[in-house]
Amino acid sequence: MTGLIAFREIVLKVHSRCDLACDHCYVYEHADQSWRARPKVISPEVISQTASRLAEHARDHALPSVTVILHGGEPLLAGTARLRLVCEEFSRALTGIATLDLRIHTNGLQLSTRYLDLFAEFGVRVGISLDGDRAANDRHRRFADGRTSHPLVLAAVALLRSAPYRHLYQGLLCTVDVANDPVAVLDALVELEPPRVDFLLPHATWETPPVRPDDAPDAYARWLLRIFDHWERLGRPVPVRLFESVLSTLRGGPSLTESLGLAPTDLVVVETDGTLEQVDSLKSAFEGAAATGFNVFDHAFDRVAAHPGVRARQLGLAGVSDSCRRCPVVRSCGGGLYTHRYRDRNGFDNPSVYCTDLRELVDGVEGRTASRETAPQLSDPAELARSQEELTRILLARLNADLAGDPDWAHAWELVAAVERAGQAGADALDAVLDHPFTRTWVLAALDAAREGLPGGAEAARRLTALAAAAVLRGGLDLPAEVAYRDGEVYLPTLGLLRLGEPGTEGRASLHVTDDGYVARDGRSEHRFGPAAGDARWQPVRTWSPGPDAAPVALEDLDPYRNCFPRPPRLRLGSGETEEWRGRLDRAWALLHKAVPGFARAAATGLTTLTPLAGGPRAGGWGEAGRHGPGALGVPYAAGVRETALALLTGRRRTRLRALTEVTDLYALDGEWQHRSPWRSRPVPVSRLLADVHERVAVEAYRRATAGPEPGGSDRIHEALERLSAAAELTVTGKRLVAELRYELKAVDA
Repeated sequence: MTGLIAFREIVLKVHSRCDLACDHCYVYEHADQSWRARPKVISPEVISQTASRLAEHARDHALPSVTVILHGGEPLLAGTARLRLVCEEFSRALTGIATLDLRIHTNGLQLSTRYLDLFAEFGVRVGISLDGDRAANDRHRRFADGRTSHPLVLAAVALLRSAPYRHLYQGLLCTVDVANDPVAVLDALVELEPPRVDFLLPHATWETPPVRPDDAPDAYARWLLRIFDHWERLGRPVPVRLFESVLSTLRGGPSLTESLGLAPTDLVVVETDGTLEQVDSLKSAFEGAAATGFNVFDHAFDRVAAHPGVRARQLGLAGVSDSCRRCPVVRSCGGGLYTHRYRDRNGFDNPSVYCTDLRELVDGVEGRTASRETAPQLSDPAELARSQEELTRILLARLNADLAGDPDWAHAWELVAAVERAGQAGADALDAVLDHPFTRTWVLAALDAAREGLPGGAEAARRLTALAAAAVLRGGLDLPAEVAYRDGEVYLPTLGLLRLGEPGTEGRASLHVTDDGYVARDGRSEHRFGPAAGDARWQPVRTWSPGPDAAPVALEDLDPYRNCFPRPPRLRLGSGETEEWRGRLDRAWALLHKAVPGFARAAATGLTTLTPLAGGPRAGGWGEAGRHGPGALGVPYAAGVRETALALLTGRRRTRLRALTEVTDLYALDGEWQHRSPWRSRPVPVSRLLADVHERVAVEAYRRATAGPEPGGSDRIHEALERLSAAAELTVTGKRLVAELRYELKAVDA
């Protein structure tokens, strides 16, 4: 069947009874009482058939690993012999197909060395239910006669923490009760040094709502946030999955728990009689809510995966209620646990009965951590530059891994390594050529060719050799820098184009540093070149200065990899054309500083390279960002002063946003969110809406200062900002960027 999401986790009910009488248990105390008609212990036939079905499912879906959770009732009541059979059958069935991750969830009362020795043999990790200190645990987890279970659970945890078995300790699961002291609960759990703590909201629906002693709609959020604050004060001593899931989604990452987030369910339950059911918590909704009508003897797991109830929990954003889809925290809370949405009159098409709690929890965690979780690249240009430099090096290392077997590439890579080892001068020179924006263009193109299996090693090696040679010359290093030239010429990144032969010729030459420049030797002749050479065979990269205190900007009309913009670049400018363009750039820059000085200063930050593009300005006259590293901008050569100013302004806004998205998460792209745009006829993803607003705030400021505001321009930007503020897929960094845009627009409107 197509479109199915494979089950990567099964809950195997090995015993359907329990030795405790917890009054909050969804199996025995809630709506579904089907456990009464099922066998107490799973049979060998059900074990064997389930293992075979799982192996079949893993093979058909090419799953690298599967998780089997032994559950109940109380699974230890099944005894060591039956549990050994489970471990053996599943290990045998999955061998050579998928890695088997075995776990057991227990109340711990029966745990002993004979069980733990068995679990150590098969790598079964153990999770234990414990609601906190004795007072908290005794509130619900008692024997039928009212006796406490707390000392026995502590003894089980102590045994699990002991030297032979510590590696099996998976963590503790705690059901929330707002009547308990949250600080005492966390302290009691942390004292047991669990690898992880799970806090679970008690199962409830709109028909059987959760207990709220003070009738407050956010009582559970306030309790959990007190836990969070204490967890923070303690320095986050243990992972808490609920909190880490919220933090992950706020950063744009995945949910880490079924109870939150929009990730599709990939779990199926096998009862002791082989019945296949949906997630166990549905038993809290109504009798038969978890039923599918399938069993392991007659049906493959794919039949369950296609069940409407299962598919409903695999729809992501489309699977939550309309009010949830419009909520800005839906990506973090996911509409809450599916069970908690149930209402008799309309089933599960509702927000969670814990809706207010979940909203307050997500907002509370975000409010407490936003300043720390916001990526520093957003506010610190130097940090953004460092991150971009690191990205280029990561991509180059990946390319080296792809081409390491090519001898020409290996030789060039050795020269790069030699430059890097040549002290500070070598490191600085290598940084300069690696940070050249079109180095990124070349690396990406070479990676594309390698990924598609296209021959490109020789071309990549030529560029790397030229890059290393440029670093040798820049650093004044006494290293052998040999370059290969093609069609009579070689481009040395950041320096210029050197012609070593006639068009159509190929060869090699060694480059060296001299007292007054550089020299190239090809075995037959010697050619001096460089800043003072004055030779037509040497075409240096020319520069332009945007101001007396600004670093020179390269006017890059030589690099063959500058052809990365939506329109083609101009060929090499003549000297007169260069002076003319410099004049237009001077006047455009002066206009920007007069009209929008704050935006002009921001545009100058990090600008290293301008490439003249063919043709005049497009509609609006905006600049163009290409597939390159940060710092480069394509500007239409034939644009007038006003259009050039606008191109510099908007182009830098584009390149800054692109640079941010390359090294930070401003939004998540794992949903189907579409947003109405004031400037476009169809809904757009948040990335497009954010890009539009990011540019248009600057455009609005420029137009107001030069030609008057565009009618309705500010209103449309405000409208778009409101939609962005409600966008669930924005991360904390993305939200901070939107706040900055609001501040910018406020200054424009003032």
